[in-house]
Amino acid sequence: MSALATAPAGTPAPASAPQQLTTTRPLTPRAVTGKVVWALAVVLISVTTVMPLVWTLSTSLKPEGEILSSYLQLVPENPTVANYVALFTDGPFGRYLANSAVIALGGVVTNLFFGGLAGYALAKLHFRGRGVVFSLFLGSMMVPGIITMVPTFLVLRRFPLVGGNDLFGEGGAGFINSYGAVLIPFAAGPFAVFFMRQFFQALPDELGDAARIDGASEFRIFWNIYLPLARAGLAVLGVLTFQAGWNSFLWPLIALNDPEMLTVQVGLAGYVNEYQTEYGPLLAGTILASLPVLLVFVVAQRYIIENFAHSGTK
Repeated sequence: MSALATAPAGTPAPASAPQQLTTTRPLTPRAVTGKVVWALAVVLISVTTVMPLVWTLSTSLKPEGEILSSYLQLVPENPTVANYVALFTDGPFGRYLANSAVIALGGVVTNLFFGGLAGYALAKLHFRGRGVVFSLFLGSMMVPGIITMVPTFLVLRRFPLVGGNDLFGEGGAGFINSYGAVLIPFAAGPFAVFFMRQFFQALPDELGDAARIDGASEFRIFWNIYLPLARAGLAVLGVLTFQAGWNSFLWPLIALNDPEMLTVQVGLAGYVNEYQTEYGPLLAGTILASLPVLLVFVVAQRYIIENFAHSGTK
């Protein structure tokens, strides 16, 4: 039976709870001005960021004559893919893309592996001089790369028993004009070591101690326990390393002077010379050169978010 049926006669019925009215306060002129300024800033930043890419894509679809006559027109009057076809028919642009892919992916593999190993050692292993080694890595990040280019080139050029060199580094080209000339100097960059060291330091030491008690080796602890937990950091480092390797220009220009070994960035510079600039193929190549970086970022962004979400719920 309900409470009303069992209540004695004459007892007033309980009043229903008053409904709470939700009132919204009107926006003040200052708040309205702030929202308008924020919206205008977002639109302005979006336009200035996206507009160059839209203009490059539109211009790459224009014939050569239309590029010069209507360069401010975003919609091509006679769209064509002739500029993209010319990239692969008039020059070895496919070879340039392959060279850049090898260098960028090779740099990702070496930096993730060696950077992860060095970062794990500096974060989880206790040995004499660990602080000095870490300080040297930090100090090397402050040295401009242009200063070390000449010594690095001479070391690679005179490396013994490589590229036709004898035991004293004479007679050949060493690592010059090979993928090793670009991969070896940056196989374990100081930023990769610093980044992974900071990431491993945030992981608990008890995981490694428990594995050592069970008889696991240090490499197995690193490979099977700590490295899987650092997938989010590896994804971020992989994106940054791929972008740096794909967009590198100066060092490949110095170390790879064979036309068959040129990267896509150096190859695109060949469309600009003292007497003529081939704008159509140049802009078409720019669009194609931008796609891998955008694709890698989009794919890796998903895994970065997922890994951070999973690590936050454990």
